[in-house]
Amino acid sequence: MNEQHMIKVAALTGGRNVPSARFRVRQLIPVLQEHGVEMHEFISPVSRYPPSQHWLRPFWGMAALAGRVPAVIATYRYDVVFLQREMLSTFVTLESLTKHPRVLDVDDAIFLHRGGNFAKKLAKLSDLVICGNDFIAEYFSRWNKNVVVIPTAIDTQRYKPITHNSDLQNKLIIGWTGTSGNFKYLYEIEDALEIVVRKLPNVFLRVIADKEPTFHGILKDRLDFIKWSTGVEVTGVQGMTVGIMPIANTDWARGKCSFKMLQYMACGIPVVVSPVGMNSKVLSLGEVGIGAKSSDEWISALLTLLLDKEKTNRMGAVGRQVVEKYFNVDVIAVLLATQLRQLL
Repeated sequence: MNEQHMIKVAALTGGRNVPSARFRVRQLIPVLQEHGVEMHEFISPVSRYPPSQHWLRPFWGMAALAGRVPAVIATYRYDVVFLQREMLSTFVTLESLTKHPRVLDVDDAIFLHRGGNFAKKLAKLSDLVICGNDFIAEYFSRWNKNVVVIPTAIDTQRYKPITHNSDLQNKLIIGWTGTSGNFKYLYEIEDALEIVVRKLPNVFLRVIADKEPTFHGILKDRLDFIKWSTGVEVTGVQGMTVGIMPIANTDWARGKCSFKMLQYMACGIPVVVSPVGMNSKVLSLGEVGIGAKSSDEWISALLTLLLDKEKTNRMGAVGRQVVEKYFNVDVIAVLLATQLRQLL
């Protein structure tokens, strides 16, 4: 791409290991370059989320905003400013001091916090709002007429099936990946998981997370815990037989962008998921897995995929195809580059 056609974008993200920063911005930067968008990421030096100790929060807030000032000033050297959610959790702070045109990127139902007034203000400050799914977009379209849906991308060169899986020599692995803050969803299907592992003595539950979950009974003995790191986030998924994504039937869950589901699918792993929000939409794109609502449905779906190798392989292959077609980095980067260039 000719230098004169290149546009420069300042992306203000929430932290080095924040998933939205890694997957909705950082991994897209090299591909965006190929499509005429030079994106520079300004990573927050202080977490946008408050510490658990309340007495520390005023100091945290001041430090977080002070750390953002250089990036805010730097935005005036760029053509477009890309704000990933709010700079300080549930508050509008320095966003209005950044340069126009301004893009707001949202991949959670943040409007459910504190009455949503801060989300409304952020939407009105922005020239474009990019949402991770239709549910989030429906809310933000009430406050901004320029709203588009761009899903979270999967790097299909990293997340890919493996031909020989040593993890599965004598095991069947039900796998879940995520943060410990979402263990509550796993605990909600704990009884169903326990019944499945009791029926099949070679079944183990793999959890990839920042800390180990607390299970009781047989699940405690059948737990294959892997502490999350960038080095194991792909290989841990590749070693699964079935990937699961239980979520609640709530507005917050409907704001989820099905990322763990897409991680499994990219690795050729069939899924069993709660058919809520974007999960239902992804299920509709092909025979990639099974939706389960009740405990009985979770048990039936898991047993079906654990015992029917032909169906497991077929669904895994379709899942990989769906990710390559709709969610891979190249596809998402083109969508994002097109939207950013239209602002100028």
